[in-house]
Amino acid sequence: MALVFSGDAKKELESLPQDLIVRFMRHFEKMQETPPRKHLKHGIPCHVEKVTKQARIVYALEGEDIYIFHCFKGHKEYER
Repeated sequence: MALVFSGDAKKELESLPQDLIVRFMRHFEKMQETPPRKHLKHGIPCHVEKVTKQARIVYALEGEDIYIFHCFKGHKEYER
């Protein structure tokens, strides 16, 4: 599966500390092999993947592509 990053996701990923970027990259690799399918709450048509206790990836699956919308480093950003 191919990863497609939104402009926001790229900016958010680039602004993260290096150690957190490494964790995100590991999760992207795992997602390409077997994407998890945990949905967001309230009927939002996206999925969420936990990277750390607070960091999250918000994405959608379409055909053979994984669209990365956001890379949050903390739960406060994620809840907004």
